[in-house]
Amino acid sequence: MNVIPQVIRKGSALGEDYVRGQHSHELYEYDLQDGHSLRRRAEWLDAPNRPQADRQELVRVLTSYNARYNDYASVRESLEKLKDKQTLVVVGGQQSGLFTGSLLVVYKAATIVHAARLASKDLGREVVPIFWIAGEDHDWDEADHTYVLTHDLEVRRLRMESWHDGKSSVSAVEVPTEKWEEVIAELELELADSEFKAELIGMLRSELPQSTSLSEGFARLIGRLFGRYGLVLVDSADPELRKVERPMFERLIEQNDKFEQAYLQAAERIEDAGYEQQAQAVEGAANLFYIHEGQRLLLYKQDGKFVDRRGMVILTKEELLERLERCPECFSNNVLTRPLMQDYLFPVLQAVLGLGEIAYWAGTKDGFEAAGMQMPILLPRMSFTVLDPSTKKNMEFYGLTFEDVMERFESRKEAWLIQQDKLGMDGMFEQTKAEFEQLYAPLIERLGELQSGLANLGMKNREKIVDQITFLQEKTKQTIARQNEAELRRWDRIYKMLFPLDRPQERVYTVFYMLNRYGLDWIDELMKIDPDLTGRHRIVEV
Repeated sequence: MNVIPQVIRKGSALGEDYVRGQHSHELYEYDLQDGHSLRRRAEWLDAPNRPQADRQELVRVLTSYNARYNDYASVRESLEKLKDKQTLVVVGGQQSGLFTGSLLVVYKAATIVHAARLASKDLGREVVPIFWIAGEDHDWDEADHTYVLTHDLEVRRLRMESWHDGKSSVSAVEVPTEKWEEVIAELELELADSEFKAELIGMLRSELPQSTSLSEGFARLIGRLFGRYGLVLVDSADPELRKVERPMFERLIEQNDKFEQAYLQAAERIEDAGYEQQAQAVEGAANLFYIHEGQRLLLYKQDGKFVDRRGMVILTKEELLERLERCPECFSNNVLTRPLMQDYLFPVLQAVLGLGEIAYWAGTKDGFEAAGMQMPILLPRMSFTVLDPSTKKNMEFYGLTFEDVMERFESRKEAWLIQQDKLGMDGMFEQTKAEFEQLYAPLIERLGELQSGLANLGMKNREKIVDQITFLQEKTKQTIARQNEAELRRWDRIYKMLFPLDRPQERVYTVFYMLNRYGLDWIDELMKIDPDLTGRHRIVEV
């Protein structure tokens, strides 16, 4: 694979400023450009009495989970290393998605593995890669779909249709076998035929129909792709994990006012620095969810009690703590407390994040301090656009750069189409309209002298005639476009490959689209690319 650095729009001002080192340094604990950060963070993690979970119990839970969905020798080796209190981790994660969701999930997993290896080498101690599956999230609409480019060049959404109320966590929603079979059959229909397709579909049929939830299916597929690299998986909705997390939930409840003020203080600092909040800190928010009758309810504080918006749950602090003792699996973090829980569970050396995530983590810095913890080093995930030979050839033929496709594709395509007007029809139409209006102007002026109402009628008449000329002009353009339909499809293919749905490729297509084109060992080829942990985007020519 040939790899070319490339600037691409990302969409998060604070995230972009962070990776360039141009942010307010009060917003984060460590700077990406600081070469001493790694050792300073490791030293802090080695300090005694920092808040942390029972490591042996954590490893027991992880071993049980990975034995079910990610049972590979390298994973078992990683778990064995994690038993040692000297072992650190690099962690990153994503909400579970259909067929692993978009390519960025795969790139994040690859970054975690690479970062752990590099940190282990730099520090001379074991560093284990951890992938955090955000199974406690309940936004089913974000997790239930993915996209492929079909053989007839349509960007097609594959979706697991909803059959539930959408208020339960993704990991708690049971997926019937027939739902898996339906969506795999749809993927098989939409993917172009290739030498790898039968093996790929066979692998999906062996893994997914036995999965009881979207999160379980996600775990099995991430395991198939990265288990051999020692990537350990954890589902944040695992009931056994909740028992390990209980002391941290207790602190979040008992000192809830303190954490609320910390998040509001961080939010104010973000806004003072000129940025918008990515994760909104709200006055009166408990920043915790409570699972009530299968529904994940966000808690607020009102009149000294913890309540949800609809009043389904009204509990005193003592009652909430009593329920935590009795049912830790009834509790769940929100976007601001999840980073703290992750750091409580694991000795997190580095957290691998997207730029949007880096931006909202700025709102957690004071929360870490309130918990007696410290925000870890934040690493931007690797970012790629895959450029296949056919797309590259077409871009070269039409003289298009990547920037052309990203910034001015429609104008370049329109200019090319005008060049196909060999008879100069568009210019003739424009000349005709200009000459007609010039000839008609004196007539309208004389009509106005005769009667003002006739001048208005004349102007409307002129507009109608110009509209008719323009109509014929557009019909002529359409005829020229039809005559060049095959080449215009090549133009559209370029854009749909690189920026489907007007978004970067990595945010749309599933990895299984790539695996169908290049084979199951494409992940191994991806892992051979030199890691870049600076947040720079790269084009990968395959």
